[in-house]
Amino acid sequence: MLKPSPEQLTRLKRWRLSTTLVMIFGYIGYYLCRGNLSAALPLLSSTFSYSNTDLAIIMTVSELAYALGKFLNGPLADKIGGRIIFLSGMVGAIVFNVLFTAFSSIFAFTVVWSLCRYFLAMGWGGLVKIIGSWYEPKKNGTIMGIVSVNFLLGGGIAFLYCSAILSFGFGWKELFLIPAATLGVIAVISFFAFRESPQDILPGVAFGPTAVDDSQQHQVSSEAHDQPLRDVVKSLLQSSLFRWLLIFNFFTTLLRSMFTFWTAKFFADLGLATTSAILKAAVFPFLGILGAVSLGWYTDKYSKDGNRMPAICVMLAGLVASLLGIAFLTPYGLSYQNHIVILTGACGFFLIGPYTMISGCLTLDIAGASRAGSCTGILDGAGYIGGALAVWGAGLVADQLGWSEVFFLLAFAGILAWLSAIQLQLLYVRRSDVWQSSPLSLSAERPVGGKSSEMS
Repeated sequence: MLKPSPEQLTRLKRWRLSTTLVMIFGYIGYYLCRGNLSAALPLLSSTFSYSNTDLAIIMTVSELAYALGKFLNGPLADKIGGRIIFLSGMVGAIVFNVLFTAFSSIFAFTVVWSLCRYFLAMGWGGLVKIIGSWYEPKKNGTIMGIVSVNFLLGGGIAFLYCSAILSFGFGWKELFLIPAATLGVIAVISFFAFRESPQDILPGVAFGPTAVDDSQQHQVSSEAHDQPLRDVVKSLLQSSLFRWLLIFNFFTTLLRSMFTFWTAKFFADLGLATTSAILKAAVFPFLGILGAVSLGWYTDKYSKDGNRMPAICVMLAGLVASLLGIAFLTPYGLSYQNHIVILTGACGFFLIGPYTMISGCLTLDIAGASRAGSCTGILDGAGYIGGALAVWGAGLVADQLGWSEVFFLLAFAGILAWLSAIQLQLLYVRRSDVWQSSPLSLSAERPVGGKSSEMS
């Protein structure tokens, strides 16, 4: 690889910035065509007289389709490239959001939305693959911290966007048609504004990971790239760090999926008007952003030896307390609506920080750019199996026992997430053994939750 000239370096940096911006705003566009179903649930319920159990069928099956998409599309991104996967996901999401409005039965809604979620599952694996191709490994934590703002903002913006659509007098169909049109514009801009890797701009010129002067790093990356997928998966599952990340991701994604899908419907069932319920549901993702930023800042400044796990465990304890608070106040309905909304925001604050910090940049730290798609696909796929369990169980329990019992069960899941975080803390204490058991790891000296996992 040749070193870039000053002019070439400037050009590559411009393309890197453009690509990064597409990964941020493009993925926000993904969320416009994903979070809109959650906003539409109260209207689907009132228009077609569907119960929470009925609506849970759509979400459960589609969540499983999303998990399947994670398992398949992550490794596919490693094979055919992140750019094709990322753009294909946009196109699929647009098509099936439009088709969704042509039907009215639970069966048809479930089939169409499951296909939509399969394509939506292409986004993150493609994104991680692309980011890993543009930035050297030592920047994994910082850049993934910045890029992860996309799904945090996307969730909140989707609710605000849908609330605005309804405020103009539109109905449930426009909650799918208008976001699809918006994503269409984003997709066209994205097509011209980013590339797979620096080699697509200037072949043979070293930039990003290819500019790292580390022969051992090149050897590890090359060996990982040449490994069959089956061997990569086997190697990952042999790592105690990866196995506990799977467990942690299962429970934190379970909790996140429940809030992502059910918050607006939960508020509507409490007695809030539909537009108000959708608007107030945005408190969860927006306070989640504050939680992620606060946790990153606090652990950067005060964590001892880069150990972020104690702070993460404290955050999860706060999550459990917030969930229990909602469970106890829910039977009083609108009498405590403001308290419930505040506690819902607190759940976002305490959950999203640990979720992003542990499950984000460690993908690149463990697998590197060459197998980032496979690693994130397996982690997220396992997580969204938990998400499917949550959305199905929440709808069923809400109809049979009430929303209060739903939150008691979520508090139990929060306790299990907290216990898995404690185990990750123990692995931090034995960090040399952990990283030696991660065959695809880029460095045997990077601790769990340490500076290489910095989220900003």
